[in-house]
Amino acid sequence: MLPRKRRPPLPENPLVARLLDPQQVIVFDGAMGTMLYNKGVFINQCYDELNLRAPDLVRDVHKAYRKAGAEVLETNSFGANRIKLEQYGLSAQVADINRAAARIAREVAEDDLLVAGAVGPLGIRIEPFGPTSLDEARAAFREQLQALKDGGCDVFILETFADLHEIEQGILAAREVDPNIPVIAQMTIGADCHTPYGLSAEDLAQSLDAFGADVIGLNCSVGPQIILDAIEKMAPKTRRKLSAQPNAGMPRDVSGRSMYMASPEYMGTYAHHLVQAGAKIVGGCCGTTPEHIAAMVEGVRPLSPRQPRVPMKERRHIHPDLPPENPGVQPVPLAERSKWGRKIAQGEFVTSVEIVPPRGVDASKMLRDTAALRDAGVDAVNVPDGPRAQSRMGALLCSILIEQQIGIETVIHYCCRDRNLLGMLSDLLGASAVGLRNMLLITGDPPKMGPYPNATAVFDIDAIGLTNLVSNLNRGLDPGGNPIGQPTRFTIGVGVNPAAIDPAQ
Repeated sequence: MLPRKRRPPLPENPLVARLLDPQQVIVFDGAMGTMLYNKGVFINQCYDELNLRAPDLVRDVHKAYRKAGAEVLETNSFGANRIKLEQYGLSAQVADINRAAARIAREVAEDDLLVAGAVGPLGIRIEPFGPTSLDEARAAFREQLQALKDGGCDVFILETFADLHEIEQGILAAREVDPNIPVIAQMTIGADCHTPYGLSAEDLAQSLDAFGADVIGLNCSVGPQIILDAIEKMAPKTRRKLSAQPNAGMPRDVSGRSMYMASPEYMGTYAHHLVQAGAKIVGGCCGTTPEHIAAMVEGVRPLSPRQPRVPMKERRHIHPDLPPENPGVQPVPLAERSKWGRKIAQGEFVTSVEIVPPRGVDASKMLRDTAALRDAGVDAVNVPDGPRAQSRMGALLCSILIEQQIGIETVIHYCCRDRNLLGMLSDLLGASAVGLRNMLLITGDPPKMGPYPNATAVFDIDAIGLTNLVSNLNRGLDPGGNPIGQPTRFTIGVGVNPAAIDPAQ
């Protein structure tokens, strides 16, 4: 079969030119996963593989959105990167799955609709909060984007990203694949109009603008009202065209099933408001259906093309460049953070002994043993955090008891297993406030090693990400780079594998 003729590149393609025209209102399609689930595809299956295994299902969804009036069809490829596909044993089929996704959408779009190659997050933490390097992340994105291009997509859309570092690598990868294909970059926010890493909508707009995406915006996670609030904050901060693809409201649990309650009429009304606020590209995310998109098409139809309603005073102060990264404050010198840190800074030999927290609530034996170690001249005691995935008194509380009642410094083993990012941040700020200073940062033993193998591990970040987080706190910055006021003064320790082939790595 002869390869499908590609659509003319910019600026010859009038549909692409219209997409990028800041005056033109464009309506994207809605949720793919919601529609496939409604067709009987269970969530334990790989939806991206349906491009190969059940292409007619995917094709029917595209047809429904075309009939509803969508002007851009997104490919069924949100999770079709090597890392996510590996969970299903499909990592060798990245190219096949993505090419098929683009070709199916292209068949339905024909010559009068655009096809957007959809790319979601990798599903892992990348540096500085995870072990995956920026280069590795960019390579994974590049592989997927190249296949989407080969399949015939007109536009790349990076969507539902929470990490600014990660979406930047996606944008760079898209430019490496083809600098002439437009890139839409969409982040996700919470109810407070901030990303999970604490980045505000205003900072988000400036950062995505500086990364060079052609269109920037928001999708998923929250309903249209919160997306509207955030778009109003983003509009004065960028000259880029804005996009908004909210969920059909916030999901609610109905008899154990997550349901999206926003009606098509409700979404149509908010589509109108979103365009007026400055988002000239609108569409739907989770929970939206062709009925929602049809209502959104009707909702924006009366709007004549015009610029976002931005006060002239604010327009004059728009700065398209990325705001300089906040370096924070100078960390407290190691010798001033703790007695333990002072001895290390001075090159002195230090001694520590590990004290295992009690299994119950009686800490008297632990305190007696600690007092004996203090009297013997030990510099500090190590307090492990649920060693070998066993349930014991918490390391932070044990350390407070030891330091306050015995008067010897502790080195707290702090692991990532049992807490999400917010919980860890709260713990660390509290630990600093009560005077705990020495932290050994570890990933933690998996629960299956202990007596409660069915316990759930969190692992929002690993020891590498945790070390970066604490280092930022020592510079007075939270994970999103926002100032926290007075910096923490932790002496940071990490684990080293002495049996590594190359210890330097």
